[in-house]
Amino acid sequence: MIDSPDAESRFLEQLGQRVRTMRALRGMSRKVLAKVSGISERYIAQLESGKGNVSIVLLRRVSDAMGAHLEDLLPSADPTPDWQMFRDLLRKATPAQIAQAKDLLAGGSASAPRRAPFCGIALIGLRGAGKSTLGKILAKKIGWSFVELNKEVEQQNGLSVAEIIALYGQEGFRRMEQAALQQLLARNELMVLATGGGIVSEPLTFDQILSSFYTIWLKAEPEEHMARVRRQGDLRPMADDRSAMAELRNILLSREPLYARATAVVDTAGLSVDAAAARLIDAVRPVLQNEARSFGLRSVAL
Repeated sequence: MIDSPDAESRFLEQLGQRVRTMRALRGMSRKVLAKVSGISERYIAQLESGKGNVSIVLLRRVSDAMGAHLEDLLPSADPTPDWQMFRDLLRKATPAQIAQAKDLLAGGSASAPRRAPFCGIALIGLRGAGKSTLGKILAKKIGWSFVELNKEVEQQNGLSVAEIIALYGQEGFRRMEQAALQQLLARNELMVLATGGGIVSEPLTFDQILSSFYTIWLKAEPEEHMARVRRQGDLRPMADDRSAMAELRNILLSREPLYARATAVVDTAGLSVDAAAARLIDAVRPVLQNEARSFGLRSVAL
């Protein structure tokens, strides 16, 4: 059956929306995507607006540049929001694990799922949210280790994040990020973990964060994110982009539904560092006191 022109137009619009959303999830500007993919920025703009009838070869270059799977860009009705995570798990599963999953989905019996070991508190959010600053304060207050996941990636690979992305692309960085997280979890020690802003774009890694940590989304207004990043002297990955604020808003908009999966939200908009830290400490009281017993922890007086 041949689609009508209207159906084809809707398909191209949905395709453009998916490309735009995936680019925002990855924190990439059009200029960066154009440079990495070797496709002109003008053509990418046409693609995202639904006006570019892209070839499958060019679309593959776009997906590769973003470290995404080609099928993630094609409009479809995903059966569940967690579909990408399930798909990635299946790709890594052994034949025995696949057989067990098939039996369970077909109505067979399975043992109760094991609860992931509790590893501490993870802070998620856009760059400039205060994850490092507030995370250090919280860790010192409760006597846990403070860890920045991006720095762990850099230490384990002997390269900066920028160098890793330049050499191995987004997909390579996400693999190293996942490996670094697994090594952190293997330490079996409580920590306050500051994650990279784009960790939510990798389903398996983000699911591991959610299942192993009491996760808190540090939230702020786009203007505050930008001001804080500028004060840090870091505009990666939007350097030299005149539409940096528009890009940041687009990134935040695309990631908000994923950030919202956190256990708690702490809004730091308009707050001083001390006030934001106090609000964060209030947010962790449930896990440090009320929920401590369920994780086999001692209560921490705050």
